[in-house]
Amino acid sequence: MTSEVPRRRLGVNGPLVSAIGFGGAVLSPGYYEPVEDAGCIDTLRYAIDAGINLIDTSDVYGVGHNEELIGRAIAGRRDRVFVASKFGWVIDGSPGREVQVNYDMPGIRANGRPEYMQQRIEGSLKRLGVDHLDIYYNHFPDPGTPIEETVGGMAELVREGKVRYLGLCNIDAERLRRAHAVHPITVVENEYSLWARTPEQDVLPATKELGIGFVPWAPLGSGFLTTDIASVEDYRAGQPRFKPDNLQENRKRFAPLRNLAKDIGITPAQLALAWLLHQGAQVVPIPGMTQRWQVDENLAAARVALDAQALARIEGLAPPGLAAGGELV
Repeated sequence: MTSEVPRRRLGVNGPLVSAIGFGGAVLSPGYYEPVEDAGCIDTLRYAIDAGINLIDTSDVYGVGHNEELIGRAIAGRRDRVFVASKFGWVIDGSPGREVQVNYDMPGIRANGRPEYMQQRIEGSLKRLGVDHLDIYYNHFPDPGTPIEETVGGMAELVREGKVRYLGLCNIDAERLRRAHAVHPITVVENEYSLWARTPEQDVLPATKELGIGFVPWAPLGSGFLTTDIASVEDYRAGQPRFKPDNLQENRKRFAPLRNLAKDIGITPAQLALAWLLHQGAQVVPIPGMTQRWQVDENLAAARVALDAQALARIEGLAPPGLAAGGELV
């Protein structure tokens, strides 16, 4: 099965990875349904054996638990995976500057100082059980630190051999260009899906122009694009698009998209992922998966060909700005 999974290059000089990556955050408790380590490790190993080789995590997911679990799962498989982690979202007592976001939760604080990233990467390497990260992202730009200074510190990690490629999350095009002038940025990771299309305005065109890969987080709309969700009682409850009134409105607005998937003969999740893959050769979505069947379903999306007529129908049914509640960052 591994040979059947299409590969894509993250940026002109980046690694060759599976067209569908693995978003690891859901493997830690508190995101969606209850999870147990043993089952999550089984699912991730199943995904790797099936051909998924891009594994995405962060030092804040599960307050370190996520990296530890992924480290256990990739033991003995390290040479078959590209491990990406992140720093800069401050959840301990370290200094940080507040980042403006569009959801109800304690304010996100960011720290992009080089000395802070030096501290954080050592913990990530230890928890993951690796001697280097394939991709290291700045999770949120630090409002109090020029992006040039942050990327300069990250470049030092490359020279030290602790990191192979650099990435930026939740970045705008202007700061991306400034960062790329300091050290080549291999990949950008921003929210992007059929209900979060802001990257099309400037960031996605910039990545195409600069030869940078693009990894959409929440490519399935935090689960909304996979099924008809009537209510949520998890972390999504603080997101405007999942507030009761907005959620009910979004269910109506996106129902035709689910019907289109049925007409085509694929699942709504496969439609959402296939559409993303058609937005550029540098796009590699990272859906979260906790069950083996989800791995199979998502990998099948990489082989879905949407013709011009289908793409036009999707555009008509889910234009930019359709979702009630606005985007997160």
